[in-house]
Amino acid sequence: MQNYLKNVKFDENGLIPAIIHDLKGNVLMLGYMNDESLKKTIETGRVHFWSRSRKKLWLKGESSGHFQEVKEIFLDCDGDTLLIQINQNVASCHEGYYSCFWRKLKNENWEISEKKIFDPQKVYK
Repeated sequence: MQNYLKNVKFDENGLIPAIIHDLKGNVLMLGYMNDESLKKTIETGRVHFWSRSRKKLWLKGESSGHFQEVKEIFLDCDGDTLLIQINQNVASCHEGYYSCFWRKLKNENWEISEKKIFDPQKVYK
């Protein structure tokens, strides 16, 4: 076992949440990692996740080319959440927004708070 893994507390499904934060100060997304995706992230310098819906490892940006280049990885005080600081290539959201958090609650309604920066239909053919 790699030395760094002994401090990481994966849940009962073998997963740990990973908050993705860019160097500009934006929280871009939340994904889940297992030990294999964390190892791949460290080895390659690009963020890898475990897809809970597809039940497989995936490299963020493998379809779009919008990779997340790792700058630093932090583990919280309880050992059960990762914070990964990255440089984002183009956008993190598959719906065309820079961040996955593009809806903002205002007067009991969700409003779009960002402009789309790419057309998903052109990127995900």
